[in-house]
Amino acid sequence: MGPGNAVEQATNRFQLIAPLLEEALDKQERAALLHQLSQRHGVSERTIRRYLAQFHKEGFEGLKPKAYRPVSVENQDPVLEQAILLRREVPSRSIASIIQILEWDGLVEKGTVKRSTLQEQLAKRGYSARQMKLYHETSGAVRRFQKRSRNALWHSDIKYGPYLPIGPNGTKKQVYMVAFLDDATRYPLHVSFYPMLDARCVEEAFRESVRTYGIPEQVYFDNGKQYRTKWMAKTCAKLGTRLLYAKPYSPESTGKIERFNRTFDAFLQEVQLERPKTVEALNQWLRVWLDERYIHQPHQALGTTTTPFQAYRQESTPIRTISAEELAQAFLHTETRKVDKSGCISFQDTKYEVGITLLGCRVEITYDPQDTTTLTIDYPGYDSWTATKLTMTEQTGKRPSLPVHMTKEPAGSSRLLQGAKKQNEERRAQAKGPTVPAVHFRHIAKGGPSHV
Repeated sequence: MGPGNAVEQATNRFQLIAPLLEEALDKQERAALLHQLSQRHGVSERTIRRYLAQFHKEGFEGLKPKAYRPVSVENQDPVLEQAILLRREVPSRSIASIIQILEWDGLVEKGTVKRSTLQEQLAKRGYSARQMKLYHETSGAVRRFQKRSRNALWHSDIKYGPYLPIGPNGTKKQVYMVAFLDDATRYPLHVSFYPMLDARCVEEAFRESVRTYGIPEQVYFDNGKQYRTKWMAKTCAKLGTRLLYAKPYSPESTGKIERFNRTFDAFLQEVQLERPKTVEALNQWLRVWLDERYIHQPHQALGTTTTPFQAYRQESTPIRTISAEELAQAFLHTETRKVDKSGCISFQDTKYEVGITLLGCRVEITYDPQDTTTLTIDYPGYDSWTATKLTMTEQTGKRPSLPVHMTKEPAGSSRLLQGAKKQNEERRAQAKGPTVPAVHFRHIAKGGPSHV
């Protein structure tokens, strides 16, 4: 199993047990939640408890499957799982329709599944029509919530910014603001403008927030593609942070960060009068605005006199700190590259020397996005090693010699011809009857007109 697959499995296992890591749960609540997770994900309670024990003992590394031990697979009924999926796709779908789909898809033979049996099994798993109606969502108001301690929950969102003359030949290009906000104190952990709109700006903002203010217990994002990435899931799992996403078409669930963004509409109107020419200049004005117009101003949600700065600094919950090495390890990226005929790989328009042993093979590279001077290379059967940037010189380098295990082996004869000869001899020996010539002169009379 490659290292990438092990990290993905550990990430999935962490997201499974993350709800059980809440310290506020009592014994009965934890037992009920354990049973609920077991039923929802089709994983036994014993397995979930084992994952928890491994995480408490070894952290994220303990959730990775051991190379020498095959991963156990729980017994599941694929037909029931498909029936649950069909009910979840359309909660109002009838039992008869579900059975019809299962038959048409070839999962069951016609007439082998009884409606009463399937209805009973769905009810046991919590997916009966009546049970699904209990969770039917309406457009009515929802209860407000607020965490009690700092770093218990972080929100993040992206806001479109102004156009700056930062494009080629001074053409105007739009910039984007990424904000991370603490739920309990409304304190802005990191707010900055970026010249691009992709996962890199979100990653940089998240990394700076963790570096400055520690590790959050949970993060809550919308469903933007900049947040729904593999690296986000892996990073949160390595940090021990629970990753949550808002439900689609439910803007009320991200109301705090949306309200925070609206406070900067006035800033965008004012900063246009200063006509900033660079992203750095825009961010300088943003920091001034944050200090004087938000961080040190009383916030209505915190009381009439309490500011976000006071709320965050006066809160007594210990901050989970992280070392520079742990921070870099949590934000590592992985990709795959093919080794070319010169023993190099191409990464971000740069050549890196890997070695000639794996010519033509696809290797996995691990790197820190903020420092790509070296890459860590992984390939099944080999220990990890470091690849550095290829140094170009004025003279060509000597072609590397062929590895010993690939050198030409001396041969005394052609094994192909010898094998063909053996097959030919066997074929001749198996031929039945004497060989009859195609032309013979048995019936030609002597002295006749056709005498030769």
